[in-house]
Amino acid sequence: MDNDWYVDDRCTDCDVARQLAPGLIAQVGGRSEVVAQPRNAAEARAVHAAAFACPTRSVRPRSGRLDPALDPFPLALDDTVSLCGHNSPHTAGANSYLVRRPAGSLMLVDTPRWSRTLAAKYAALGPVTDVLLTHRDHAAHGRRYADHFAARLWIHEGDLDAAPDADRVLRGTESVEVGPGMVAHPLPGHTRGSVLYVADERYCFSGDSFYWSRTTGDIEVAESVTWYSIEELAASLARVTGKLRFEWLLPGHGDRKHLAADRMAERMRELAARAQLLTPRPIDFTAMRW
Repeated sequence: MDNDWYVDDRCTDCDVARQLAPGLIAQVGGRSEVVAQPRNAAEARAVHAAAFACPTRSVRPRSGRLDPALDPFPLALDDTVSLCGHNSPHTAGANSYLVRRPAGSLMLVDTPRWSRTLAAKYAALGPVTDVLLTHRDHAAHGRRYADHFAARLWIHEGDLDAAPDADRVLRGTESVEVGPGMVAHPLPGHTRGSVLYVADERYCFSGDSFYWSRTTGDIEVAESVTWYSIEELAASLARVTGKLRFEWLLPGHGDRKHLAADRMAERMRELAARAQLLTPRPIDFTAMRW
């Protein structure tokens, strides 16, 4: 077991490594640091996951390069959803997900860094029919993955300039079924074209609209990096919250969370109420309550 891990100075404080290796990697002085070396096999797996997910490849063993055989991704969260890992610096280090559909096909929600090796891993699991973009910040590799899989690329018209050659364009604010059991809920706020995707009334892929905060132990909006309009985000939450039912919160940034559907619905109602009290503020990444 390698017991000499560190985080190099390329770290952008994106939080990805801290999500995957809590207790081993923590925020220190506005960046991630290894605060404890792995002591057992489970912790070794966690720090390897953090290393293979880190968008700047800043989580490193001093002994040398990462062993590809220890790459855990795609990492199954359950029988339906896998975390892709290999987060891209071109999507601000966002998480992305593979979603298995009832017929055995797959949908990709946002994308990891582009790699033929990663694409081959996904294709080995089943045909990828759709690449669903939650918003403009996560669009960087969408077209390339969609073309590789001969899949449909989706984006909302509000962010269409980020993927002008998308195959399917969501419009307005009405909820739309984009595939069996997969519903798109337009949610302007973080950006003009932000979208939630909810699969099977169990999994909510929230992009950057809201996330689970370790600091508050609750669902939060990323108010300090809401690019378009915090008032519009509040209005969107008020409009859509009553329609949503899910158990898994799976954001682009911030922690994932699994709760009973009724408890998640209660948290969403409380979030929608809190959002009504928010006012515009300058963009400030340091104010994120991860």
